[in-house]
Amino acid sequence: MKLHAEIGDDKYELELKREGGWIRAWIDGEPFDAEVSQPEPNVFLFKHQGRIIEAFVEPDLGADRSRSVWIKGNEYDVRIFDPKRLRGSETVSGQDEGRAEIRSAMPGKVVRVLVELGDEVEKGAGVIVVEAMKMQNELKTPKSGTVKSIKVAEGDTVSAGDVLATIE
Repeated sequence: MKLHAEIGDDKYELELKREGGWIRAWIDGEPFDAEVSQPEPNVFLFKHQGRIIEAFVEPDLGADRSRSVWIKGNEYDVRIFDPKRLRGSETVSGQDEGRAEIRSAMPGKVVRVLVELGDEVEKGAGVIVVEAMKMQNELKTPKSGTVKSIKVAEGDTVSAGDVLATIE
């Protein structure tokens, strides 16, 4: 499973494989193996090279928010997301009601903004075109509604997971 993580201002690419009670991870390409257990809710123990690391993870309080993780008394603001789910095809609630955030699936450059603030859009309409790895990707709205915000302009550079526009 490939994921992206943000810890404070730092960004990482993760690849994870679970094998029984072990996790094999690559963090920005560097391998990391650990035995993992969860003795109680939100508490994780990682055994790595003879050391045990205890982590307390704040309970999940909803989509699209970071969570605090405490390790050895230090607090870290962590956000992990799956780039496959960032294709502009989901609303925050996962339904066709409420607000939908159009997000960049990967780092790239905004080539075109196809809508204006206040425009009425139909489900499936193109909103923004992002160029990544020499390919242009048209990000579409997962619901009908009104364009409530556009957070980028043509020529802007975006990171994976950045909110580019919202539809309500």
